[in-house]
Amino acid sequence: MTIKDIARESGYAVGTVSRVLNHHPDVSDAARAKIMAVVKKHHFTLNNNAKHLKQQANTGIAVIVKGTKNMLFGTILENLQGLIKRKGYACLIYYIDEDDNEVEQALQVSRERRPMGILFLGSSLRYFRERFDELGVPCVLVTNSAAPLGFDNLSSVSTDDEAAAQAAVEHLLSLGHRRIGVLGGKTELSHAAAARFVGCQRAFASHGLPFDAETQYQAARFAMPSGYTAMERLLDRMPDLTAVFAMSDVMAVGAIRALHDRGLRVPEDVSVMGFDGIELGRYLTPQLATVRQDGDTLARRSMELLLRSIGGEPAVHEQTPFLLIPGESVRALPANHPQNNE
Repeated sequence: MTIKDIARESGYAVGTVSRVLNHHPDVSDAARAKIMAVVKKHHFTLNNNAKHLKQQANTGIAVIVKGTKNMLFGTILENLQGLIKRKGYACLIYYIDEDDNEVEQALQVSRERRPMGILFLGSSLRYFRERFDELGVPCVLVTNSAAPLGFDNLSSVSTDDEAAAQAAVEHLLSLGHRRIGVLGGKTELSHAAAARFVGCQRAFASHGLPFDAETQYQAARFAMPSGYTAMERLLDRMPDLTAVFAMSDVMAVGAIRALHDRGLRVPEDVSVMGFDGIELGRYLTPQLATVRQDGDTLARRSMELLLRSIGGEPAVHEQTPFLLIPGESVRALPANHPQNNE
């Protein structure tokens, strides 16, 4: 009788069995009872020599952060570090480029460090469909929903990106804007960008308006310099736009600078709407209008769900609420604006 045999008979993962045998607290009562019933049935005794040979195994929790410029991720990561430490785990942080494959990184981390669980900040569902089934570690997607994937060891905590983006664009439309540009991520690589893109389309459709992506949408990385460059390109195609929705606040900051350098005022000439609700936006002049994600709740619930999964409980998918912040960078289109006379 081995730990693998106990796992097979009890129906729980090897890692869960190991935590029960080593008296780890992060195991559900139901899992502990079922595993110990199998242990007693077969009079199993843990081989302490083998246990000591495994001391190199890491009891840490890995956090894979996709992109190095996302300030919302920085806020969530800071919260996660504190939560992980308070639970007695080591926090293993890995930064990758926003175009990189986070599942490949997770597989490498799992081989080299054998973490108890993995948290993903930022993700492409395409990569999860390709190879995530090779990763047997409890995991949680933070800010993106893993519900469509159906993996037993992959939970998620997210904001409803479609609804939030739709609310942002509909806010601009309600203020009379019609020539609206959108700055967003690469929809083929970013699940969040793809969902927010759909939200934009729905906002225009709900007002009976067309949305020409080739003209109105400019792809950008989630960073200030990229937001600046993307705004310049959008202005070249839409010199008469009156509002911009940026799919992240850092893009919006870059866009505001690009508008200023073109001699345009925010919001007098062009209104700018962001997404995320990072602290920086509160201190801009003008204060940034945005859709705020609840970073504290995203971090707390992600950690709670990961610990439940480590304890042998099934995957859970949750959404946290968002809040539209009017800010100062958006204003109603004046009644005498030339757009209203066409």
